[in-house]
Amino acid sequence: MNPQEPLVLGIETSCDETGVGIVRGRTLLANAIASSMDEHARFGGVVPEVAARAHLEAMTPTIERALADADVELRDLDAIAVTCGPGLAGALMVGVAAAKALAVSLGKPLYAVNHLVGHVGADLLQGPSLRGAVGEAGELELPTIALLVSGGHTSLLLVRDLVSDVEMLGETIDDAAGEAFDKVARLLGLPYPGGPQIDRVAEGGDPNAIRFPRGLSLPKDMEKHRYDFSFSGLKTSVARWVEKRVGAGEEVPVADVAASFREAVADVLLTKALNACKDLGVPRLLLGGGVVANARVRELAQERALAAGVELRVPPLSLCTDNGAMIASLGAQLVAAGYAPSSLDFGADSTLPVQDIQVR
Repeated sequence: MNPQEPLVLGIETSCDETGVGIVRGRTLLANAIASSMDEHARFGGVVPEVAARAHLEAMTPTIERALADADVELRDLDAIAVTCGPGLAGALMVGVAAAKALAVSLGKPLYAVNHLVGHVGADLLQGPSLRGAVGEAGELELPTIALLVSGGHTSLLLVRDLVSDVEMLGETIDDAAGEAFDKVARLLGLPYPGGPQIDRVAEGGDPNAIRFPRGLSLPKDMEKHRYDFSFSGLKTSVARWVEKRVGAGEEVPVADVAASFREAVADVLLTKALNACKDLGVPRLLLGGGVVANARVRELAQERALAAGVELRVPPLSLCTDNGAMIASLGAQLVAAGYAPSSLDFGADSTLPVQDIQVR
């Protein structure tokens, strides 16, 4: 094994996507994903039991697809990496069990890693298949502020060292941003998942039509919650606004509501992230998570980062959503740095803190 360019297979099952990625050092060889999103759509959100069953059914074919895409065999691998938290407990258990089975049967070292830190690791990957990144792939400079925004997490991190020093600066105290998108979409009669639907409808609306609240952004919130997020009040404000219009017998301007809601979310995300850059003297901001696919979030991030003199990095959209490649990337960095593998007695931890980059 070349410790600087280990061949690592990563497994990610923290929510509703079964991800299996293969990397050689920082080079992406395969990024196979099987999503159970359609199965959850009729429920209007992710059902943990449905997600776990879908992971179980998709695991073997997704591993086989990743191996075929990378043109490698299981015996060629140098290590296995797997998300052990945070996430949905039942979903995590499927990935952890699969990774342990592979590691034991193949006699390969196993690295149990943190899902959130994996999103940062995605930015290191490079390869001919990657397009659409903001910033030069593979050249992440540290320290960096990382804003991770998805259906389950909204987190602001200070990453001093990817494999040894990550600090949680702030996170959502109620709904995550992606969850708020889903709930507001439902209010507006839009299908699940809400993020892409609101993005689509908002393109025809006025983002300044309605001034929705920016959670935890008032002066009284700054001392205790300067880097924390809250989207529950925003969601409720949208609901009350829509109810008032309906109650008065007026038509709801769906495009304006969607655009104004999207603007409020993007505004608070970028304000807090760039505050952290300024306060901590870190002129770099990395975005990750599925909500980064939102056009206005990316657009506003580029505008404000440029104005603030902050370098902005956004991985290709294929690596922003949950995927196994980011887990393989983090695992490869742990191998390259000489970290010992995890023991086999670790379990799934739905609330794994971000400072636990690897569970040993």
